[in-house]
Amino acid sequence: MASPQNPSGEDSLIARYFKPLATDPGALGLVDDAAILQSLGEDIVVTTDAVVEGVHYLAGDPPDTIARKALRVNLSDLAAKGAIPAGFVLTLALRSKEDAWLRPFAEALGEDAKTFACPLLGGDTVSTPGPQMISITAFGRVPRGRMVGRSGARPGDRILVTGTIGDAALGLDVLTGGALAGALASDPAARDALVSRYRVPQPRNGLARAVRDDATAAMDISDGFAGDLTKLCAASGVSATVDVASVPLSAIAAGLVARNAVRLETLLAGGDDYEVLCTVPAAQSFALITAGRAVGIGVTAVGTIIEGNGRPHFLDGMGRELALKRLSYSHF
Repeated sequence: MASPQNPSGEDSLIARYFKPLATDPGALGLVDDAAILQSLGEDIVVTTDAVVEGVHYLAGDPPDTIARKALRVNLSDLAAKGAIPAGFVLTLALRSKEDAWLRPFAEALGEDAKTFACPLLGGDTVSTPGPQMISITAFGRVPRGRMVGRSGARPGDRILVTGTIGDAALGLDVLTGGALAGALASDPAARDALVSRYRVPQPRNGLARAVRDDATAAMDISDGFAGDLTKLCAASGVSATVDVASVPLSAIAAGLVARNAVRLETLLAGGDDYEVLCTVPAAQSFALITAGRAVGIGVTAVGTIIEGNGRPHFLDGMGRELALKRLSYSHF
């Protein structure tokens, strides 16, 4: 351990870039090996996600967008649990400590920590010869016994999703020079919008209380709408029917589907949406949709939970079942 008079490279890095972010008293100024998070008589919800270079972001992505994605994917999990952010710890595995990368990374992380009221509490920095990795563990608060899990969906519940589905997968295709890069060559605004959806998720924390009050089950959509709905149904011991025509698409995505430039399955199975998927009793679904409207978050009913233990049924406008070859993104 380095002495105060002779700080290590890690200590200097922390002091320069991350100590200014640690404004919560429980962070202890980042001078200790631990932090204090007060429960305030509530349950503490814990979630962790890592973003790895070449897997969750590209080597050439701007450092500010990498910072925002690293925190926001965890905030998305908290939103789906009905939890209010309380703080986070950060682990950075870096190849080097260049100011040109670390400064915008730390600045963006600090901005988001303030915007979402989720302060930095502590963490670790290590050197790696391989891909960079940012791992965040986030903490949230819910009233005791009120966290919304995946296992509470019941037959008759309506299936609701926030935002739009599939844009992030299209943004990744654009960034990696896929077919869409050519299809949107004359529309830079559309390309930029899709890339932004991939690089900078929009966690739905403004809807967390409504999810907690109304949803019987919920999770965030990280690996693809179809696959994540399948996971939720399996956890709840139910099945579902989905009206594919009701799945909300952005104007850009809908236009690409209409032109046969992209298959609907790509949107249903694409990862990185970070929208909230939840089930709500039919009588309360309008309340959640209205709550979303009040905070500027679109909420759409796309199907119904049914009895059974098979995979969800994805039905087209004529009521015919679509045979999806792929349900979600897989890391392995």
